[in-house]
Amino acid sequence: MTATNQNTIQPQQWHNLSASKVAQNLNTNLEAGLTPNEVTKRRERFGANELKAKPGKSPLVRFLLQFNQPLLYILIIAGAIKALIGQWVNAGVIWGVTLINAIIGFIQESKAESAIAALASSVETNATILRNGQKVQFPSQELVPGDVVLLASGDKVPADLRLVQSRNLQVNESALTGESVAVEKNTQPLDQDAVLAERINMAYAGSFVTFGTGKGIVVAIGEATETGRISQLMEQGTSLKTPLTRKFDKFSRTLLYIILGIATLTFAVGLGYGNSWPAMFEAAVAFAVSAIPEGLPAVVTVTLAIGVSRMARRHAIVRKLPAVETLGGATVICSDKTGTLTENQMTVQAIYTGGEQYTVTGTGYIPEGEILFQEQPIDWRNYPVLAECLKAGLLCNDSHLEYKEEQWQVVGDPTEGALIVVANKGELERRTLEQEMPRLDTIPFESEFQYMATLHEDASGVRTIYVKGSVEAILKRCQQTLDTQGNPASVDPENIHQKVDAMAHQGLRVLAFAKKSVSAAQDELDHADIEADLVFLGLQGMIDPPRAEAIAAVAACQNAGIQVKMITGDHVVTAQAIAERMGFNQNGQVLAFTGSQLAQMETSELATAIEDGAVFARVAPEQKLRIVEALQSKGEIVAMTGDGVNDAPALKQAEIGIAMGGAGTEVAKEAADMILTDDNFASIEAAIEEGRTVYRNLLKVIAFILPVNGGESMTILISVLLARVLPILSLQVLWLNMVNSIAMTVPLAFEPKSPHVMQCQPRSPREPLLSRSLIKRILAISIFNWILIFGVFEWMRQTTGDIPLAWTMAIQALVAGRLFYLLSISQLGMAIINRLRGIRQTFSDASVMGMGIACAIILQIIFSQWSLMNRLFATAPLNLQQWLICLLVGLPMIPLAILVNRFDPLD
Repeated sequence: MTATNQNTIQPQQWHNLSASKVAQNLNTNLEAGLTPNEVTKRRERFGANELKAKPGKSPLVRFLLQFNQPLLYILIIAGAIKALIGQWVNAGVIWGVTLINAIIGFIQESKAESAIAALASSVETNATILRNGQKVQFPSQELVPGDVVLLASGDKVPADLRLVQSRNLQVNESALTGESVAVEKNTQPLDQDAVLAERINMAYAGSFVTFGTGKGIVVAIGEATETGRISQLMEQGTSLKTPLTRKFDKFSRTLLYIILGIATLTFAVGLGYGNSWPAMFEAAVAFAVSAIPEGLPAVVTVTLAIGVSRMARRHAIVRKLPAVETLGGATVICSDKTGTLTENQMTVQAIYTGGEQYTVTGTGYIPEGEILFQEQPIDWRNYPVLAECLKAGLLCNDSHLEYKEEQWQVVGDPTEGALIVVANKGELERRTLEQEMPRLDTIPFESEFQYMATLHEDASGVRTIYVKGSVEAILKRCQQTLDTQGNPASVDPENIHQKVDAMAHQGLRVLAFAKKSVSAAQDELDHADIEADLVFLGLQGMIDPPRAEAIAAVAACQNAGIQVKMITGDHVVTAQAIAERMGFNQNGQVLAFTGSQLAQMETSELATAIEDGAVFARVAPEQKLRIVEALQSKGEIVAMTGDGVNDAPALKQAEIGIAMGGAGTEVAKEAADMILTDDNFASIEAAIEEGRTVYRNLLKVIAFILPVNGGESMTILISVLLARVLPILSLQVLWLNMVNSIAMTVPLAFEPKSPHVMQCQPRSPREPLLSRSLIKRILAISIFNWILIFGVFEWMRQTTGDIPLAWTMAIQALVAGRLFYLLSISQLGMAIINRLRGIRQTFSDASVMGMGIACAIILQIIFSQWSLMNRLFATAPLNLQQWLICLLVGLPMIPLAILVNRFDPLD
């Protein structure tokens, strides 16, 4: 079969073929590689080995798209109306608000489409290849299918390879598969159904060689690689709007249609009464301006921006403003395991040696903790067999620890790092031990033998081989063990396997340790030296432990009615054990599914499994995406966390994608809506608190702004229908809707979180922005505002005949009622009431609310008392008695507010 027929073989089948069959199918010479002519032909057919970045929109287009929002339509229309009637200053103010809102959105989302470009950079590297019998280096972009690539420790894999040679080869594929430990590779054919994480005869583009050497044939390049398939999944993923933007779109369109409909009706009815069309056009314009909440988009933007600031202080960086509220409405969190729920640091937690079981405290690579026997700390010097087991792990070890960037990090294999740390907890120092027993020779770990061995000599000339490896590889080579006192005893394989099973069911990765004394003349090691007569020293079980704060965060989310699901590329037993430790239990168990199980399910069965399951292990990238889509199809608001390339499509698909700032790849960060700076699941719980608080504050903003528009529009509509003088002018309406509303509403954006914010169930995703109870609240307050404006205006007009004075007192009475209403829905008002009742309560943001109220009062004094404002807004100065009248007529707002708060609490 020629290279041009490569596409007849499905990508997932390469691992199923023998190395010779792969070479034959690709017409490749494993010893000489491809000829220059063949390379030229294949490059013409298959193209360059690179990912094509999705063409992005120009900055101008992205900026103009910021105006494609119904709320902004309302502002633009309002500005156009003001311009049509010649009020260019007012039109400029309205358009200025629109422009500021668009600029903020443009800045927040300027990098939203750069995820594919980050993917492209993640696979660019140089590669060592065989061409025409020569070993040469070329940029990875120049590789073609059939090229023979040579791999060495530290290399980035340049394309998808079918391995044909492997010597101690280990590859870190965590960004692609989610597996935290480097994968040991070999060249043997595998079962056709082997999932991505289990294809140990393949090396995938973008992964890193951590140990050993190897040779592989390029079987896929560019977008045909597994990384390329992920980039295509990201492009194909639906660009979902957030619940907040969907609700605001619906609300804004509905409001726009209602306003335009009633304005048209007002115009028509006025003409039917015999009024002139210019007068009725002015009335219709006044109604439209009064009904449009010009200040709402600006205040909503401020509220979201404050939420962004608060989240940043709690280690969550928001890239898109609506994501602030979206996280607060999340009903499901799909979390990656490694590094998010766990420490991403292998830790020894159990030791079995000398017939005794020991436990180890402490987590991660911090050399702090103790070895316990029967829950009591011990001195390792009194436990000689334990000491030998720890020595074996410390000496038979090629890794080391370094302290940098204010944390301990392992240089080398994470498993070996855990062995160093547990020896340190037993007060064994590596430098001292290596001086006492220097290494003479080594047999590196090879997947074929499943062990590593080192030869050492002590000060007395005694030479000892220490061996570590899989239980199966070590145990079959052991004829003896040591009892508690260190005396030789016969091995009991059945008992040891029981201990291994017990550790495995706790999710622990188990290594076995042994030693062998040899003659003083032996200087070199050979596999024959390890074949028999080893002395079994014990077992060490290790795990990447869950973060303590993440356990508390998961519990808090579950108490708040939010489902937490683990989606990982790790082994199902390990993932299930971690989930049990973290309290994922539902009905006393953690239901787990593997990727292969999900792949075999019908649609209905899959939906049920995803709904009931808490752990999904060994899943492929497209399955992560499928899980998120299945949850969304059930109406769930999905938050997806992750750090790897394999998480990017699901991050983009979810309503809220959360990437890890430290361990996360650039691909994941660019696909996400939010980035955690501390890579900690606990920060998600904190962000949810802030998101829920933002939503409650948004509802307060809407409940405060819309009743003013309602009262104003009702006043104008009824006045037109009754052929009365308008109690409020369009310019005065603009003052109330823009200046006064913003001054009084912005403090609501600073309202702190309610004490019971995380004790409530998530709001229904189908709940409209304006619920039935909120509509009743708005209607009740609107009617009161109408009565206030209309009543005060008519009273003053009929008693004084002074129209400007009547306008002014009607407006100031409305503002007085608004002040009382503002206090009724704020936590400052509740704090004042509690103080009056003798209940002491602190209020951290009282200064913001106080300044907002003071600012509003000062502005209203200027509005009526300054002669320039009198000329601009047709107002009149008030005396002290008139001010007191305005204040008194606003007092009935207090009992009304108490009543509506009882039926529709906003906190």
